Amino acid sequence: MSGPPVPRSAQDVRTVDARAVLPAVGAWAAAWVAVAQPADAVALAAAAALGLALVTGAVIGATRRARPQPGRHRRSAVTSPSAAALLVTGVVAAVLLSTAAQLHHRQGGHLADLTSRGASVVVTGRVASEPEPLGRAREWEAAPRVRVQLDLESVAGRGERSGASAPVVLLGPATWGDVTLGERVRVRATLAATEPGERAVALLLAGDPPDVTDPPPATLRVVNAMRGRLRAVTADLSPQARGLVPGIAVGDDRALPTALEEDMRATGLTHLTAVSGAHVAILLGAVLGSTAWLPRRGRAVVGAVALAAFVLLVRPEASVLRSAAMGAVVLVALLLGRPSRALPALAGAVVGLILLDPWLAREYGFALSVLATGGLVLLARPWASWLSHVVPRWLAVGIAVPAAAQAACGPVVVLLTPAVALYAVPANLLAAVAVPPATVLGVAATLLGPVWPTAASVLVTAAAAFTWWIATVAQTFAGLPAAQVPWPAGGPGVLALAVATAAGVGVLARAGPRAAWLRPVVVVAVVVPALLVLPWRDDLVAALPDGWPPRGWVAIQCDVGQGAAFLLRSGDDAAVMIDTGPDGGAAGDCLGAADVGRVDLLVLTHAHADHVGGLAEVLAAAEVTAAVLGPGPEPAPGVRDTLTLLADAGVPVSRPVTHEVPVAPGGRAAGPADRGRAGEVDWQVLWPTPAAVARSPGGDGVNDLSLVLRLTAPGADVVALGDVELAGQAGVRGRLAGARGGAVDVVVMAHHGSARQDAGLAAALRPRLTVVSVGAGNDYGHPAASALELYARTGSVVLRTDTCGEIALVRRGPDLATVSRCR
Repeated sequence: MSGPPVPRSAQDVRTVDARAVLPAVGAWAAAWVAVAQPADAVALAAAAALGLALVTGAVIGATRRARPQPGRHRRSAVTSPSAAALLVTGVVAAVLLSTAAQLHHRQGGHLADLTSRGASVVVTGRVASEPEPLGRAREWEAAPRVRVQLDLESVAGRGERSGASAPVVLLGPATWGDVTLGERVRVRATLAATEPGERAVALLLAGDPPDVTDPPPATLRVVNAMRGRLRAVTADLSPQARGLVPGIAVGDDRALPTALEEDMRATGLTHLTAVSGAHVAILLGAVLGSTAWLPRRGRAVVGAVALAAFVLLVRPEASVLRSAAMGAVVLVALLLGRPSRALPALAGAVVGLILLDPWLAREYGFALSVLATGGLVLLARPWASWLSHVVPRWLAVGIAVPAAAQAACGPVVVLLTPAVALYAVPANLLAAVAVPPATVLGVAATLLGPVWPTAASVLVTAAAAFTWWIATVAQTFAGLPAAQVPWPAGGPGVLALAVATAAGVGVLARAGPRAAWLRPVVVVAVVVPALLVLPWRDDLVAALPDGWPPRGWVAIQCDVGQGAAFLLRSGDDAAVMIDTGPDGGAAGDCLGAADVGRVDLLVLTHAHADHVGGLAEVLAAAEVTAAVLGPGPEPAPGVRDTLTLLADAGVPVSRPVTHEVPVAPGGRAAGPADRGRAGEVDWQVLWPTPAAVARSPGGDGVNDLSLVLRLTAPGADVVALGDVELAGQAGVRGRLAGARGGAVDVVVMAHHGSARQDAGLAAALRPRLTVVSVGAGNDYGHPAASALELYARTGSVVLRTDTCGEIALVRRGPDLATVSRCR
């Protein structure tokens, strides 16, 4: 009769193959210490380790010859203490040799000499990372600096030029934000030394813009095009989707809103935008699952190709390399027809990667990635088995996976942020259901974007529904009390958290899975977080596609052809309207479609026909409570006709800034105030000033007398620039510098996107959305490519009516999103 069944958790522990763990730990520790030492010292340590390995091997050989044991199992011999010691010393010797060779290359030569002198040099290299904006480095700098990693190819300084193959970090002006991964650049900069152990050999301090001498290699050009197209097709989505869809798919989180990034950090969800083992597992699962009909060898080949392509697509960062190495081990096991062993695979990946790049040993991202995988390998399965006595198996797995990863990573996380994410486990549990579809849809959209943009747009829209859930989970839990519990920093904090985690696991293990109090505790811990997220369900309904304009619109850029007409909601059926477009431009239809029955304020920036020609249609379509007209006297017929129409409709008119209120006979004057409130919208005239009006030459200067307004509505801050030219824009910039400036939600670009745009004003406004009201096929060359690029470089989404039609800004939960029909 067989004995009692072995508990599942005991089976899991018994089958864990940990022979490769000690060599991996030894390799990691050796690399961590060695990269901060002089090359000669590391070479001596490598020789000592190699000698110890040779001695150990000789002792093992002599012992076996002296005492042969023919009946002993081969596995026992391999796992003997002496054999384990040989393996560890051999691996450590290999790591030290590799590190010594790389340090010798880095610490010698012309570049090292120039760095020690803090020399001014001219360097050439390839861009090795996406530009990262930083805060202002010095108080007198107007624009933020940018951090870029370069792989140097040559350096020239002190009358000598030489090759230099080494990584450096460059800090440069904002113009470096435009460089593309893989471009070859040339720049003059000052060298500064980095701390021992850092990956970068030196720091380059540059004051000049980059001189791009060559484009990226062909493969990177393709990858950059794919990633760029993914950002383009997500541009119309809500802010959370613009950041999370590319972030989860390919690790590009540059558009992630700062507030959402903080919420994800507070709830332990930041790993979702750092491509890691989970992403590789999802991708390989999808690829291998779809090729189940192929023979084993064919599936392995397809998986290898997919894995290599994915690594190239997301860029080979530390966690990606580790995940790819794990995937390669799995593929080899598949090819050989042997079951993969996750822990040896992880250990082998660690050793292989540290041999190639010893500086990984000091990177937090690499450590967190390895620890998370180790936690899943060692803890998730037995914990799920234990919890399956309390809750259904699927829920037990859902709880065990994030709990195991959190337990393994927690001690390292407190080194980065001395706080504990109290709701990390329930947040990860609820978010987990959305990660696989968001990943697969995002990657598919990336691949299709350059060749089939329409299909890519459909895919990212679907992915946005899943990222909405992830963002909702993060925002909900981050808003709860004690989302992050302060924790001691440094070594004491690490030790305290490790002890607390072990103690908690011990209490649960001692209680046993059948303890009477455990089931209600687990159920409450799962059900309550789910209920906390449910209040957001109305936002999900609001996010579903509907007619035009979309429900919950905040602002609408009407499509009136070559003209201007903009709506900003000021009440349930009311809006502030800026300009009316040309005669026959359908401004009245725009009001009707938006269900606007009352215009609380009609702003007519100036009297050109493309801005006031549709006035009669607007007066017929809605009740206009008040109007303001720009102070420019020209064109005189346009001014006269506009004032007459308003007077006939009984609309009070103000002409801000001029201190005069000319109205047609019988008309009512509203006064010359340059600010006020219309419904729920506060408005203020930023331009023109009385001095600008006084010195205006008239004629062609009428554009520079366009009204420029800042309008603040619930949920949106808008600046409408009218038709101001460079002089007027410079004046607006000056007014913003001395008043309430800063980033805004929406900018209506000046003069239909003409080439005459002030770069300083664009940088000061930093809009989330820039709209260009322009007619298709116009004779003016609007919008100019330089104007579109200027505002795009500020991080703004730029949409234009000639290709998008009407553009709406809508409320999506706590975020704003754009809705349009861009081609």
